[in-house]
Formats: sequence, structure tokens, C-alpha cells
Amino acid sequence: MSALDGLYQEVILDHAKRRSGEGLVAPDPGHGSGESHQYNPTCGDEITVRVELAPAGAGTEPVVGRLTWEGEGCSISMAAASVLAEAAPGMTRSELRALIGSFRELLRSRGTVEPDEEVLGDAAAFAGVSRFVARVKCAMLGWVAAEEALGRAG
Repeated sequence: MSALDGLYQEVILDHAKRRSGEGLVAPDPGHGSGESHQYNPTCGDEITVRVELAPAGAGTEPVVGRLTWEGEGCSISMAAASVLAEAAPGMTRSELRALIGSFRELLRSRGTVEPDEEVLGDAAAFAGVSRFVARVKCAMLGWVAAEEALGRAG
């Protein structure tokens, strides 16, 4: 295992243990929100993600105020949700959609795409997961829920 692979593994294990954003939080008054529940029938992992949008200023896009979640599953799915909960706040809708798209591209690459840490941040740690097709769904579960919740957010 390379030093980078070892670092990535530590990031995933850390997020699996100290889960950022865990526990659904009611949106602040006047903030829009959307929620999505996703279930992976292959392994039984499930998650509910709530995306809260802070009101936009004149001519600006709303930004994610917070992303919270609750779920049960393997360390990969829970860590991936934690990483997303840390990354999303402060992003506009389009920035969050772009991040989700970049993460999806990395995971579908089967190890052929090098992660761009500038774009993905801690989510780059999941690059090794892309080589294991059965685990890709685990890593994507919370991100798919966030994508759907974002579409439902008012």
C-alpha cells in the first residue's frame, strides 16, 4: 500500500468514526430544504439526507447552509456522507451539483481517473473504492440522496 493509499484509508476511517453532519436538523426559519431517503438493497445500507438552503441575495444563487443526515450502513457509506456534510456548506446549488458529478465520475472510473484533491477535498479518499464495483453504490448512497434532496429544496 502506498503512503497516499494509507492516508486515504485513514480519512475514510476517521469520517466513519466521527461522522460530520449526522443527525437530521430542522431547517432554520425562512430557509428552504429538501430531503431524500435512499436504500441500497444489495447490502442494506440506507440514509436520509436533508439539504438546507440559505436565502439568496438579490441576483445570487442560494447556498447550502448545512447538510445533515441519518443512516445505517458500512463504514464507506457513512464516511462518504460525513465527507459530503463537511464539504457542502457554503456551496451554491450548481457548485454542489458539480462536486457530486466529479465524485460520481471518480467512482465510475474503476481506478482510471486520478482524484483531483483541489476539487474533491477529502472525497478524493474514495478513489480506491472505484476499483470495487459493489462498494461504489455504498460510497454514492449519501451523495445520490443529497442530489435528490437538492432538487427538492425550495
